[in-house]
Amino acid sequence: MPQENTAIGPDGQTGKPSRYRWMICGLLLAAIAINYTHRQMIGILKDPLSAEMGWTEQGYANIVFWFQAAYALGYVAWGRILDKIGARIGYTLAFVLWTLAHTLTGAVTTSLQFTLSRVALGLGESGSFPSSLKAVTEWFPQRERALAAGIFNAGSNIGAIIAPLLVPMIALGAVSLNFGHEGITLPGLGWGWRGAFYLTGAVSLIWAVVWWIVYRRPSEHPKVNAAEMALIHSDQADTVEKVSWFKLLLIKETWAFALAKFLTDPIWWLWLFWLPDFFQKTYGLDLKTFGPPVVAVYLLSDVGSVAGGWMSSFLIKRGFSVNVARKATLFVFALMALPVLLAQNVTNLWVAVLIIGIAAAAHQAFSANVLTLPSDLVPKAAVGSVIGIGGMAGAIGGMFFSKFVGYILDKTHNYSAIFIIAAFAYLVAFVAIHLLSPHLKRNVTIGQ
Repeated sequence: MPQENTAIGPDGQTGKPSRYRWMICGLLLAAIAINYTHRQMIGILKDPLSAEMGWTEQGYANIVFWFQAAYALGYVAWGRILDKIGARIGYTLAFVLWTLAHTLTGAVTTSLQFTLSRVALGLGESGSFPSSLKAVTEWFPQRERALAAGIFNAGSNIGAIIAPLLVPMIALGAVSLNFGHEGITLPGLGWGWRGAFYLTGAVSLIWAVVWWIVYRRPSEHPKVNAAEMALIHSDQADTVEKVSWFKLLLIKETWAFALAKFLTDPIWWLWLFWLPDFFQKTYGLDLKTFGPPVVAVYLLSDVGSVAGGWMSSFLIKRGFSVNVARKATLFVFALMALPVLLAQNVTNLWVAVLIIGIAAAAHQAFSANVLTLPSDLVPKAAVGSVIGIGGMAGAIGGMFFSKFVGYILDKTHNYSAIFIIAAFAYLVAFVAIHLLSPHLKRNVTIGQ
């Protein structure tokens, strides 16, 4: 948590700001962790699900495709909804919807039913990031938003760590944790893949109760003192109250965010839905044994998520402009993703884990800064809508990339072409952001 200077509150009193905004950030992190635990379970359980449902590689890709289609539709809808009803009600609705869809997946018996459950999951989960960013915009000044986004975005890595460890222990009777030549065998519950969906879904609902009790806007919260309120509202006030979708679609700032999401989100989907499969095909791992390599990748990506948010926030506090701080961070981490194009040809499992882990860390660092762009570029009243547009673009990119991955794997059984795209996507996204917003300044004309 960053050091805070004494601030002057609206009542003229000075004092150290309270830190309740970081409590809110912690709740956002927990929700994203739950989100990604639920989301990644299809990748963890790909083998038993494919065997029972009769999926080919393209059949599995189709399930992912329809989840992402629903996610795209839901993302853009939630952005607009949240601008109207706020983060407290909006996040509660989204969380309950996706958790019920996830839990009831345990009862499906056909591929069609599974697809429909994933569609419902996508509609609900698509509200998570817009809600989180809406909350960050309400609770954090501009100089802290990238760090806050990096922290809650780290929840995606935590969820991706929890899933490969927890799910096999629920589904299987025993799980092997192998690190090189050494390993241990742990007992499992043996409840099968259906039990994994039931248990993880039921326990998750606790979060929705806590969120409903705890979350309020800063001005309505009794635990926020005057100094923290002054800090939260230390940026220049917005004069814009409402922005039409038509105007948002016509400005370059919206497309700087949307194109960055379109180009880079599909790479994160790749790791979520195909990383266990890559380890299985390349190194002969299975549901009992791929847990440690997957966990190692996401531990590295967790570091990247926080480091990316910290780096740009650090540069801003040291006097660099938002433009320089964000873009320097984006460029550094775009370069860090490049070595992943070599991963397919690495013979040593743990060297491959390191390469992919660095690429995943680079993605999360890059993403933490991309997620702050709407609050940098448009008034607060339009943040939710721009986030929705960008999230939809990212999901559409993921839809097409999923079909491409399924096709390539069915034809070549090899990830080389896929990893080349994963390596260069971030540099292309960086160039797009710079061309569309050379100075990364807020557009003050859209509300006029």
